[in-house]
Amino acid sequence: MKIQGLSIALLLFFLSSSLIAQKNTYTYKDGDYSGIGKWYMGREIAHVMGFQGMAWLERDSREAEENTSQLLDNMNIESNDVIADIGAGSGYHVFKMAKKAKDGTVYAVDIQKEMLAAMQVKIENGNIRNVKLVKGDAKSVNLPNNSIDKILIVDVYHEMSHPIEILASLKAALKANGRLFLIEYRGEDPKVPIKRLHKMTEEQAVKELKAAGFVLKENIPNLPWQHCMVFVKS
Repeated sequence: MKIQGLSIALLLFFLSSSLIAQKNTYTYKDGDYSGIGKWYMGREIAHVMGFQGMAWLERDSREAEENTSQLLDNMNIESNDVIADIGAGSGYHVFKMAKKAKDGTVYAVDIQKEMLAAMQVKIENGNIRNVKLVKGDAKSVNLPNNSIDKILIVDVYHEMSHPIEILASLKAALKANGRLFLIEYRGEDPKVPIKRLHKMTEEQAVKELKAAGFVLKENIPNLPWQHCMVFVKS
């Protein structure tokens, strides 16, 4: 009887593990025109905004629309912080953070060489010494393990084609007491004038990051259009 009971318990364990594995994998099907036809946990992944949209990242109205100064205040950046901006683009947030973390380092991570080139020009023109450019790829942010105090991801996560792998890479890079700031346009709010696939709900973000070993510490509600979700390692 004990052997039979053990067999049933093992069977249930393997079935449960199989269901979890199936849930935490990608599926492929037709969807929104803004999507890539690849789905994760019920969410279709959006197309990446290419370097051709760089001017939009640097638009004059961005501070008023997103209150980017408040976002950086939310991060409580200390002078010696080591920060990673994932999907840094043209460096809109990078160089503002570098001024605050003047004795630390800001890693500017992007997968597009054109974005990295644009930031390199700013580094050279400003003689900036605490910004390091990192060429990431679809599956890794290519940062050292246990090296980052704060990770910032602004309106980029929903475009990542391999969120499972990227989140694992981020978790490895983040220090034990580090924080991940996930900024996404609020999917719950139809008044936010952004395409549906380029927004995320808090519920969806929490579900995906929980599967990667993160827990939501707080969602700071002081940005006009975006969630400011702060995650820590669970």
